[in-house]
Amino acid sequence: MTTALITGATAGIGAAFAERFAAKHFHLVLVARDETRLFASAEKLRAAGAPEVETLAADLSTAAGRAAVESRLAAADQPVDILVNNAGFGLKNGFLRTPIEDEEEMLDVLVRAVLRLTRAALPGMVERNRGAVINISSMAGFAPRGTYSAAKAWVTSFSESVAAELDGTRVRCMAVCPGFTHTEFHERAEVNTADIPSWMWLNVDQVVDVALRDLARGVPVSIPGAQYKVLAAASRYTPRPLVKKFSRGVSKRW
Repeated sequence: MTTALITGATAGIGAAFAERFAAKHFHLVLVARDETRLFASAEKLRAAGAPEVETLAADLSTAAGRAAVESRLAAADQPVDILVNNAGFGLKNGFLRTPIEDEEEMLDVLVRAVLRLTRAALPGMVERNRGAVINISSMAGFAPRGTYSAAKAWVTSFSESVAAELDGTRVRCMAVCPGFTHTEFHERAEVNTADIPSWMWLNVDQVVDVALRDLARGVPVSIPGAQYKVLAAASRYTPRPLVKKFSRGVSKRW
């Protein structure tokens, strides 16, 4: 039986991955901070076809929370075949208006947790010669604006590096870089998205569809949506001053 562990599993992209895996009758391990929402999600996913659903309440901004998930990922008697690092963290203000403790907490979730959970999962996957790590990054990583963008740039670069290191095995590592996606992320971060044009929005099913297709193809960086593929390509060739000017009005909302 395939087992998938998903962080940030009760909403948005994480919940969409869980629903897709439940339909495939995967064993699921759901990780989130809110135990009540975890239990509700588990019941829904069992009804959707998941034969077993474990819940693990953990705050990935803390060492104890990360250690609990690392321990589950490293359990040889209950191997995890797919890890989806999806836990999110957003800040409504810029770097100079945000307490440094909040900036560090964001890095703990978006960088440190991704690093440590990926490292906990991969040795067993490599030993079994099968498995996958899907790291949810962001188009924000292509725009130089704030700690969030920098963290997501790290996730993408890190995932590409790990994917190269895994070359020759049947284990894959991939970064998924969605743009604006209809989830509760922006609302929880108190970010106003009223001026974002409709053509820039993705839905969670679209993100998951493209991600799973690209994972099967061995693509190291998955970019859902034709509009974002164009923007990603343009960011590589556009002079940095123009990228920075454009990103002032856009990337802070990702």
